Amino acid sequence: MITVSNSEFFANPEMYFDYAREKDEVRVEKGHEVYHIVYETPTLKQPVLEPDDDLRRAISGEEFKQRALETVEKVHRKFYGNEREVSPRRS
Repeated sequence: MITVSNSEFFANPEMYFDYAREKDEVRVEKGHEVYHIVYETPTLKQPVLEPDDDLRRAISGEEFKQRALETVEKVHRKFYGNEREVSPRRS
């Protein structure tokens, strides 16, 4: 680990970032505050999730809408009779 002043770090930040990436931690002191520059190797990316049984059972938005309208129309007919349709049917 090396320790540098704030002004020294900002005079040549690229050099200190390279040092942190290639060798060791850089400690930057600014008055009573201390900042640590540490290079961490990237972690593995999250694996791509494969479709599971829940996704295979899923329905499309259009199919959901159709089923919901049918259910609402059944409930409407049960309580109000066949006076009118809740939504116009599309052909």
